[in-house]
Amino acid sequence: MEATELRTKSDHELQDAAQKLRADLFDVRFRREVDQVADLNVLARTRRELARVLTVLRERELGIRHGGGSK
Repeated sequence: MEATELRTKSDHELQDAAQKLRADLFDVRFRREVDQVADLNVLARTRRELARVLTVLRERELGIRHGGGSK
């Protein structure tokens, strides 16, 4: 999910997503240790998604607003 999509969610939804991603990350790490992960990129994707969620939460905490400008 992109950061722009995450910014449309409420704080509660983002906190729930972060909690779920942390649990997923734990599960992926555990399965990787017992060689049950077929796709090794899933760990990196999960970490990036968690980082996106936490970044949006931190932006809100600091009062940072994004204007949705163009590239």
